[in-house]
Amino acid sequence: MTSEAMPLGIVVERRETDHPWETHIWTPVAVAPGAPENPQWKEVARGDGWVQFHADTLPLEIFHDETEDYRYNLVNDPPSVYVVLREDDESDSGLAPFKLTVSPSEAQAYLDADEHILEPVPMPDLVQSWLAAFKASDRFMRIMQ
Repeated sequence: MTSEAMPLGIVVERRETDHPWETHIWTPVAVAPGAPENPQWKEVARGDGWVQFHADTLPLEIFHDETEDYRYNLVNDPPSVYVVLREDDESDSGLAPFKLTVSPSEAQAYLDADEHILEPVPMPDLVQSWLAAFKASDRFMRIMQ
């Protein structure tokens, strides 16, 4: 299976909540191309009642057999990168970034499993361009076959 990958930093936000059983919630809020590896939950921003961390850097892998899903994602407003978090008892947050995908079908499968936190975050322009070029090269490869 032919694929390409781009490393993306994952920004996760810890926000205080008034919920009676939880003091805070964790939510992926962004991805960043060119982020350093092994950030170990480095704080990147803070405000009233929230703090954001560069939680990890993972590869976003894309595959030629999923280009129809990518086309669907790219026409959405806005296109999204889906961030999957899973429970991790060894992390201070209790969570760890697990997977990045730009395939809505793959994201739905993780959501259906109900064992993970999955959030769409806005797809950076660089990732949109890269994904569109990959999709176009796939179309060219199919025409040449």
